[in-house]
Amino acid sequence: MLTAPVFTDAISLEDELYGRSKAERDTISSSNSIKQVEYSVDKPLNREPSVKKLVASFLTPADISFDRNHGPIPHLSADSHRVQVDGLVSNPLALSVHQLAREFPQHEVVCALACAGNRRHTMRTMLKEVEGIDWGDAAVMNCKWKGPRLRDVLLRAGVREDARKDGLYVEFSCYQVKCQDDDWFGASVSLERCLGEDGDAILALEMNDAPLPANHGYPVRVILPGIVGARWVKWLDRITVSDHESPNFYQQLDYKVLPPTVVDQESAQPFWEQIPPMSDMPINSVVAVPEDNETVVLSSSGVMEIKGYAVPNGAGGPVTRVQVSMDGGKTWIDARIEESGQGNRRWCWVLWTAAVCPERGTGREVLSRAFDAGGHVQVEHSQWNLRGVGYDGYGRARNLTII
Repeated sequence: MLTAPVFTDAISLEDELYGRSKAERDTISSSNSIKQVEYSVDKPLNREPSVKKLVASFLTPADISFDRNHGPIPHLSADSHRVQVDGLVSNPLALSVHQLAREFPQHEVVCALACAGNRRHTMRTMLKEVEGIDWGDAAVMNCKWKGPRLRDVLLRAGVREDARKDGLYVEFSCYQVKCQDDDWFGASVSLERCLGEDGDAILALEMNDAPLPANHGYPVRVILPGIVGARWVKWLDRITVSDHESPNFYQQLDYKVLPPTVVDQESAQPFWEQIPPMSDMPINSVVAVPEDNETVVLSSSGVMEIKGYAVPNGAGGPVTRVQVSMDGGKTWIDARIEESGQGNRRWCWVLWTAAVCPERGTGREVLSRAFDAGGHVQVEHSQWNLRGVGYDGYGRARNLTII
């Protein structure tokens, strides 16, 4: 259940400048675009809706979409906000929101955004204990985003198209507020992915045909279709082309699939530098209706309706097939994928339904699995990892009573 926002006093400029370099302090002092903040570093906003409510519409309304934060939510002024583009570029930029909206062609993309920890509760209860927020199956949203292509912005900044061969990265940063484990939030992905003409990466100014809400990154958020949500930096104020990944805590010391032999933070230490950061979102499907522990009344003809969502793996979309099973995976039937009317489905989720005629009884279970155009198939069991990220085992509705 989503909770109402709780507003706190605006963060002071003194606090905001803590831990910044001189250049960063000068930039923030001159713009000081923070008007107000919600929540705090100690108690950030992290919430998800019920999965049943989530699948009620193809586009996820802003007021029920999940929130994942590592610090407070800043309310920024679009008039004074700037996005710096620097690093290994020949023409560094400081772009206003007006320039992003007016000086570049605007591009729309419908895509799913999933938290790296989506379905962590299932990993915790199906496999064994993990660290992190106990996310259910609804830390995902499917929205329409609009803004200039990241590619166009990078090219204006003087990034050569052939630079993709050099193994470079694009760092995305937000220096607006402090986080729980760092003084700022940052992430990075390969320059090749950012320059790809078919990658649809944008700097979003709008979400579902309205300005971005503050809790989803107003006034600018990077949208990286097919990539886990930890890299979709909100309140974006710096883009840096670099020969290394972002040094930020959340790129280097979090959001990595550690090997199963790592069982605590001490044993994790040697692996943080060895394991690559999460990038592509895994293929997944979830059973939304019925939910765990629900009593289901069959129709007069003995039919039970099953509903859910499915997302593709990385750039492997769209989802082409979803199947459900009532006998532990011995036999499967195809679900019906609903038409969205949204055109290109490469990056977005699909909503699906299936009608089955199960036997009545207690302790029953529904399974689901998804397939995508890239040849990825959802697996029965996900690999356990200490941080509980990237869970991609079969969708499940457990302990059903069918009457």
